[in-house]
Amino acid sequence: MVDIIKEIEVKGILTKSNLPIAGYSVNPYVGCPHACKYCYATFMKRFTNHKEPWGTFLDVKIWKPIKNPNKYKGETIILGSVTDGYHPLEEKFKRTRHFLEEMQGSGAKLIITTKSDLVIRDLELIKTYPDPLVSWSINTLDEEFHKDMDMASSIDKRIEAMKQFHDAGIRTTCFISPIFPGITDVIGIIERVEQYCDYIWLENLNLRGDYKATILNYISEKYPELMSMYQEIYIENKRDYWESLDQKVHCYAKGNGYEYLIDKEPFLRSKTGKPIIINYFYHEEIKQTSKNNTK
Repeated sequence: MVDIIKEIEVKGILTKSNLPIAGYSVNPYVGCPHACKYCYATFMKRFTNHKEPWGTFLDVKIWKPIKNPNKYKGETIILGSVTDGYHPLEEKFKRTRHFLEEMQGSGAKLIITTKSDLVIRDLELIKTYPDPLVSWSINTLDEEFHKDMDMASSIDKRIEAMKQFHDAGIRTTCFISPIFPGITDVIGIIERVEQYCDYIWLENLNLRGDYKATILNYISEKYPELMSMYQEIYIENKRDYWESLDQKVHCYAKGNGYEYLIDKEPFLRSKTGKPIIINYFYHEEIKQTSKNNTK
């Protein structure tokens, strides 16, 4: 629950991105009420002097009008790289919508990442951008596990939002991330969403920083039978699980008519009519395994 909300003035809202899929990033807020227990963006606290627990504070960014939106024509902008632009308080503050209205007609390409169905509010506005892409993170079909991990929209609501965008002709992604070893049913999620998305991205759970202990303690308490595997992966740094999962999904894709790619950019077009499955595991061992499979 967010206890501290304040408005902050910032020099600009567009920043250069170090992500390979976008040249610029936009984060209309600092902090995120979704309070995901595994959120990598908690590192933002180091730069904002927030001492409060992640998910309990929100800075609402106020920026001066963007001087020349047209200079971003053809550039790819990712909205929501270290916050969710469609968390519940966006309904009140509308900073994400404000940005989209400012940049409307600029010719910029748009990638939106979210765990919310609030994005449906802006469907018609997003549709005015050239070939936009909207991605929903889903790493479980189990609502109880979801509730343990975050306070975002229900899985059913995310999938329904994905369906509405897909039906409207907007490209959609199911981002299966982060994959929890022994918990996330990757194949089950693929089969649940395949009709509603153009892409399925895969990303492994990466434990670092303050939340490593949080997640390992959670696994020890709720899934004690998995603890030895988590110790192998996250204490001993073994890659066997990820290599095995890579093989499993690769075989499933090959047997069911999916394209299965490794670390490719997100604007590829499907040759099969089914979603393209893109593996964004960052381990060199897994990349090499998949390369060998395709020879």
